[in-house]
Amino acid sequence: MEAKQNKAAILKRLARLEGQVRGVTRMVDEDRYCVDVLVQTAAVRSALRAVERLVIEDHAKHCMEEAILSGDRDEQREKFRELVALLEKARD
Repeated sequence: MEAKQNKAAILKRLARLEGQVRGVTRMVDEDRYCVDVLVQTAAVRSALRAVERLVIEDHAKHCMEEAILSGDRDEQREKFRELVALLEKARD
């Protein structure tokens, strides 16, 4: 991953996600109520989607922009295909 605008925000969110996952691990280890665990796993999924959005945004702003400015149609098509694949994976 090249230097990106969102790098600091992505790293901050990932650190928070690590803490959330450790918290879910503790909850399971402590035999906490299933619904409480599921609420926390939903929060983890939501936080991970936010990270994905930032990475996709960086890809669109930087990688695709570079391809467009390069004038290289093959590179433009490749970056577009990458973006479509990223969006499909993020949607799952």
